[in-house]
Amino acid sequence: MGKFERRTDNTKKTPSTWQQKLLMDLHDILFVLAGFMLIYMLFFRVVVVEGDSMKSTLLDGDRLLLLSNVVYQEPQQGDIIVARKNSFRGGECVVKRVIATEGQTVAIDDGIVVVNGVELDEPYLREGLLTDIKSNSVTFPLVVGEGQVFVLGDNRGASLDSRSRELGLIDERQILGKAIFLMMPGNDGGHQQPDYNRVGVVN
Repeated sequence: MGKFERRTDNTKKTPSTWQQKLLMDLHDILFVLAGFMLIYMLFFRVVVVEGDSMKSTLLDGDRLLLLSNVVYQEPQQGDIIVARKNSFRGGECVVKRVIATEGQTVAIDDGIVVVNGVELDEPYLREGLLTDIKSNSVTFPLVVGEGQVFVLGDNRGASLDSRSRELGLIDERQILGKAIFLMMPGNDGGHQQPDYNRVGVVN
């Protein structure tokens, strides 16, 4: 009767040192961070508000998180957008509110905005600042062209917007993104201390 030989594996696994474990953990962390950075760069932007045209909704110095135009493709009435029009002040960025989209008819009379025959309810406006732009203004009623939006600032008395031929209608391809979150409040050009209670969703 044959004998059974017991085979043993003398090979032993070398235990990982704490340095090796640390390197593996760092590798995983860096991989995750790189993924987040890629998503951030593709889908989000950060911009700083300059000027008073959106006061009091947004103040000079506010830092906004934008939903990038990579995913923001269909502007809606009421959206706050950031756009860059090369023909306007050398491509200076503007922050405005979408008032009308393609095919809609806009009329403004004594500061009252009417879209498709319906007066807009605009609770975000600064009281007493419904001023029309008289010089170099577009002719109303105005039909918004295909692939364009009509924008206004919330601070109508200090906003250069689609009422003026200098800016005019914004092509949707010129929109950088939609403001979705106020990340850091500004100091309104040094006129006030940052109010951190304002941090949150932009609407």
